Amino acid sequence: MPALIDLDDLFADPEFAAPSLSADGTRIAYLAPAHGRRQVWVRGIDETHEDAVCVTRDTRRGITTYYWTDDPRRLLYLQDTDGNEDWHLYRVDLDTPDEPAVDLTPMGPGSRVFAADTETTVPGTAIVWMNPRPLYVDVFRIDLATGETTPLVERTDPSEFFLLDRDGAATWFISRADDGTHEVFAVDRDTAERRLLHRLGGPEHPMGVFLLPLPDGSGALLGDYHGSDDLCLVRLDRDTGGRTVVAAMEGHSLDTLSSVADTLPPTVFASRRTGEVIAARFTGDRPQVVAIDPHFAEIQTALEQLTDGVLGWVSSDLDEQRWVATFIHDREPPTTWFYDHTSGDARLLFRDGSRDPADNPSTTAVRFPARDGLPLHAFLTLPVGVEPRNLPLVLLVHGGPWMHDTWGYTAAVQFLANRGYAVLKVNFRGSTGYGRRHLTAAIGEFAGAMHDDLIDAVEWAVAQGYADPDRLGIVGGSYGGYAALVGVTVTPERFAAAVDYVGISDLASFLSALPPFVRANMTNNWIAYVGDPDDPEALADMRRRSPVTLVDRIRTPLLVAQGANDVRVVQSESDNIVAPLRARGVPVEYLVAQDEGHGFDNPENQVRLFRAIERHLAAHLGGRSAEST
Repeated sequence: MPALIDLDDLFADPEFAAPSLSADGTRIAYLAPAHGRRQVWVRGIDETHEDAVCVTRDTRRGITTYYWTDDPRRLLYLQDTDGNEDWHLYRVDLDTPDEPAVDLTPMGPGSRVFAADTETTVPGTAIVWMNPRPLYVDVFRIDLATGETTPLVERTDPSEFFLLDRDGAATWFISRADDGTHEVFAVDRDTAERRLLHRLGGPEHPMGVFLLPLPDGSGALLGDYHGSDDLCLVRLDRDTGGRTVVAAMEGHSLDTLSSVADTLPPTVFASRRTGEVIAARFTGDRPQVVAIDPHFAEIQTALEQLTDGVLGWVSSDLDEQRWVATFIHDREPPTTWFYDHTSGDARLLFRDGSRDPADNPSTTAVRFPARDGLPLHAFLTLPVGVEPRNLPLVLLVHGGPWMHDTWGYTAAVQFLANRGYAVLKVNFRGSTGYGRRHLTAAIGEFAGAMHDDLIDAVEWAVAQGYADPDRLGIVGGSYGGYAALVGVTVTPERFAAAVDYVGISDLASFLSALPPFVRANMTNNWIAYVGDPDDPEALADMRRRSPVTLVDRIRTPLLVAQGANDVRVVQSESDNIVAPLRARGVPVEYLVAQDEGHGFDNPENQVRLFRAIERHLAAHLGGRSAEST
């Protein structure tokens, strides 16, 4: 097998990430380490990192999201405090990067910035979604020079969702009927009158409806099943309500991962010049990007000749001639290319050269049926240099649950495979991206058929000869942490080791602890799929499906990890598992990071977590460990 990967190297902040071009195409911004944390850097398009300027100086937590503005002197970024998700929007001056950043959104605890848009028709401003009123997410225009904040739209119903045009006017509303149905309205700019155009089923869109207004005001692009099982990209006409398919792939759904986190690959690519959608992403064994705009189709063809990866992110200048494209691979981290469409010239901007991709395992898409016949899609990664037979296996369960695993590179998978484990990630029912039937088959099936899908996945791996039935582990975060706890309570004999990372232990207490603006929008996800905690019968059922109720059945060696500032799955969810186990004398390792929230972000905490996972799995599944060499 290849040499053991050093965890400090594997989980260090990347030397180049999240690149984007300035509007004039002369500069590139990106994320890279400095001052012990991930910062924003800026350099000329023909310059190297040695010429770049670090324009932020956050020493407490790495920066993840930043924005160019229409002012070449100013750049914006989001930051919270130790993972508490109370995001604020900060301004930095590129001419004086050593000056302290300015907080443009000073708000009290529990209020946060949800999104910002600098592509607006009013120069020197940004449109910002935030909730200074904790229950309501409203929209404001912020003057980037003075910080003056002007309300644009104030919500009267916290469950409503509205979209604005580039002038900052609300032109579309999505409301929720009493039965959870999503109702899409066009809004008259002069009278504010709403016209109902379309209805969509509620639980079929548990994370909300994908809707993007067209720049010319004639309609909007909508994620809609349109009479099929697959989620399509559809044009909704503003005058007639008529629907026309813009992009679709039979057997593939529109990939809506970006609704979970804006750091994930986008559902659509939009023209920086016009705002029109130019391409859409669909799920599959490898994600598929479908060009909609003829000009971008030429760009995409040229870009995809540069590498065998999958197009992940793109950024262009206003003329759409200069492009920066980042590609996803399975055996190495993302690679980034610069491409000039005018000249046809292309060059590699960044590839992580710390490790030969040939030493890394590849990931293969696999399929098998669940016990009730539902098709399941999964991704299998096998360690390099060993016969793929009778291996210790780690079932790695994604969070959400309304998201999905996809083909590509992750440090966690590379670490596990390098330590000798087969790694299986299955898109169990309730995962997005595999059609309406697959998604809604999870209703009422927490700790039921959703768990059966996971057991069926490891049984498939055993039957194929990949996995040793006596050396199966389950590891997951958030919903995946809940799944790990279900695994060791509902089926305590099946797994030889488990890791619960920021996982839910009590469904009822989890729902009650969510922030108020989240609870207002749970009708079509947690309430539809799990139950309403205000209903005594549903509450009793939720308790039956909660690992904390079955904690006395745990005998599997367990590692629990938790961020102290987690506002999604609060620390008591982990405490309530660890305390009774320790009271019974059951060994359980418990990691709490005081400077983290819903997942560990700082590199030193990630290293601490995966060193603990390495020891835990080596002791109980028999994989390789740096401490034993």
